[in-house]
This record gives sequence, C-alpha cells and structure tokens, in this order.
Amino acid sequence: MRTAKLSDSANNPSYLDLSLSSFFKLVSGGEPAPAGGSVAAVTVGLAASLCAKAARLSTKQMPDASTIAVAAELFRDRAGSLCEADARGYSFVISALRQPRTHDPKIRRQAITEALSLASNVPVEIVEVSAGVADLAARIAENGNQNLLGDAVTAALLAESSARSAAALVWINLEGMPNDERLSRVAMLLENVVENSARARRHF
Repeated sequence: MRTAKLSDSANNPSYLDLSLSSFFKLVSGGEPAPAGGSVAAVTVGLAASLCAKAARLSTKQMPDASTIAVAAELFRDRAGSLCEADARGYSFVISALRQPRTHDPKIRRQAITEALSLASNVPVEIVEVSAGVADLAARIAENGNQNLLGDAVTAALLAESSARSAAALVWINLEGMPNDERLSRVAMLLENVVENSARARRHF
C-alpha cells in the first residue's frame, strides 16, 4: 500500500486508479497525505457524478439536460485531478516542517509560510468546483426529473460539505496572511454554494 502514495512514477498509481478500499486505507493510514483536501476533492467529484446522472435522466424535463451533464462531467474530472494535486501541494508543507530546527528560524518560518500559501491553491480550486456543482445540482432539483430529486439534493449537500471543508483548509493555511485575496474569494464562493444548496433543498 505504501507504494501508492503519489503517482510520480510508473510504480505509483494515481489515486483514481486505486480501488475504493485502497483509497480508504491510504486516507486512514499513517502518511500525511491523502488527507482533508483530497477527501474534499473526491466528495465534490462524487457530487458532480450525481449531477451528471440526474441530468441524463432529466432530458424530458430539461432542454439543457445534456449540456448540464457534460458540464458536470468536466467538474468531476477536474475534481479527480485536484484529489492528487492536493496531496502534492501538501508534500511541500511537510518538507518545510521537517527542516531541522537548527536552521535559521526566520528562514524556516518563511519556507513554511510559502509552502502553506502554495498548498492553499488547490483547496481554493476545490471551492470553485463545488460552487459550479452546487449550481448544477440546484438547477436539476428545480427543473429536472423529480424521481432524481434525492440525487440532486445529495449532490448539493455534498458540494456544500466539500466547499466548507476546502474553505476551512484555506483559512487555516493562510491564517498568518490576512490580506491574501484568496480569503475573500473563498468566502464569496462559499456563500454562493450555501445559497445554491438551499435552493436544491427547497424542493423536498
């Protein structure tokens, strides 16, 4: 199992090539990654998959159902790539934290700060994907096949959960950088996600 940490060689398969059981074991194992960001990415990827399914089964109710299904699959694929990208980004944080404390403290702190800033990019993208998925889920819940309402609502709730989780990671990573523009962007996106999740839930 340890050989599947990151797909940086032919011997290390992508997370997306692992069985669900294997991925669960990686998340619950003793390595620093995959962790919260990767799980948030998988969560919104599943939400996007539900949107694609619900849209494909709503062609009679929604003229743009096929377009929505394609958009959902694009979000799904993007989320899949972010799952592993998050683990890669966090690896730089781990490297910075593992620098010997005998080094110059200022240089070490700077390295950690820079690594945390870099690691924040993927969670921001996860929030962006979640916003798109939540919007699709709300549209399907409002106008799609009502037999798939449960799937649309589930997708909206999963997207909201993913967005909240990824946003928390951004806020934690950028705690010492209060003027970073990504903080306000994430807050705005999260508000949008919550609104769309509520839109979807109004229909049951």
